[in-house]
Amino acid sequence: MIKRVAIIVLDSLGVGALPDASAYGDTGADTLGHILDNYPLNMPNMIKLGMGNIREAASGRLRTDNPEGAFGRFGEKSRGKDTITGHWEIAGLHTEVPFKTYPDGFPQELMDEFVRRTGRGYIGNYPASGTVIIEELGAEHEETGKVIVYTSSDSVFQIAANIDVVPLEELYSICEIARELLVGEYACGRVIARPYRIIDGKRTRTSDRHDYAVSPPEDTLLDIIKEYGKPVYCIGKISDIFNGHGVTTSVHIDSNDDGITKTIEALNQDFEGLIFTNLVDFDSLYGHRRDPEGYGRAIDAFDARLPEILAAMNDDDLLIMCSDHGNDPVHAGTDHTREYIFGLIAGKQVKAGTDLGTRETFADIGATVADILTDGNKTTSHGISFKEEII
Repeated sequence: MIKRVAIIVLDSLGVGALPDASAYGDTGADTLGHILDNYPLNMPNMIKLGMGNIREAASGRLRTDNPEGAFGRFGEKSRGKDTITGHWEIAGLHTEVPFKTYPDGFPQELMDEFVRRTGRGYIGNYPASGTVIIEELGAEHEETGKVIVYTSSDSVFQIAANIDVVPLEELYSICEIARELLVGEYACGRVIARPYRIIDGKRTRTSDRHDYAVSPPEDTLLDIIKEYGKPVYCIGKISDIFNGHGVTTSVHIDSNDDGITKTIEALNQDFEGLIFTNLVDFDSLYGHRRDPEGYGRAIDAFDARLPEILAAMNDDDLLIMCSDHGNDPVHAGTDHTREYIFGLIAGKQVKAGTDLGTRETFADIGATVADILTDGNKTTSHGISFKEEII
């Protein structure tokens, strides 16, 4: 019997374009494959578990004859390719109506109210890369005190500020006001605080990012496990993504490496339930910045610590590694890509070599975890459990 499940999301590590990728401008996207084209990936531990045996992942270049884990890829039923949509689907929800995006910036009447409520002016208000826009507009922001507002192809209202100009707590307060405004006709998936400061002459984003998301419209895997009386231990931005719903413990992280360390610390604690970790550096530092070499190094760095994670697991623990969307670092633009996500499953009770093939929805992950942790008594709104196939 499995008593605890750890889900680790390698944020944006897609494994090939979905059939409807063309509708999103993502024909030919393949995050893992294009990283491999540009960097000599090693990742022996993930390969050993079956990462290269996932159908069409990296065109079979990483296959092993005797995989020790279970593996597969998952299609996306929801409309969209953003963080919230992906994580909510993993946790059992389908988003039928995509979150509203703002390719031309946010409406003037909304921004006028934003200025009135916050007492701060703004500059920007257009789609941009976060690292680029703070260089383009940083000097003006620092001189005037006006915050930098920008968006992307995702449903996000991002506010960047030098925290030596706008203190961090004020930036958070400004984001909370924006969150209150971005409803109804101005609905937006997330408001994101993007603090930075000048370090050694360079504008550098800090680790104090904070996401203010909309709440899930119905119960997710997290609510199910919590209501079943078991802890839901969230690491990284998971709590933000679910707006705190179903969360019993939330732990902040500074980096992928810190997230791995804190996941191991959670595994070393004595409890039954769910550990849910997001490792965002893959997406924020390498996917959005179109850096396939850096992305490849980050994958190998994770892989190098995977044995520590496995060693911290009890015999009745299960580990599920997956992604939430793609972010092909050689694709046009700087935004997410519509791709299959991978699933890689390990643990002492896992049937080695189980090929889950191509599943219809990310929600099969949530359905499986709910099945395991509630002894089959509860299920998610969507998804089909593969518990019997892997254990």
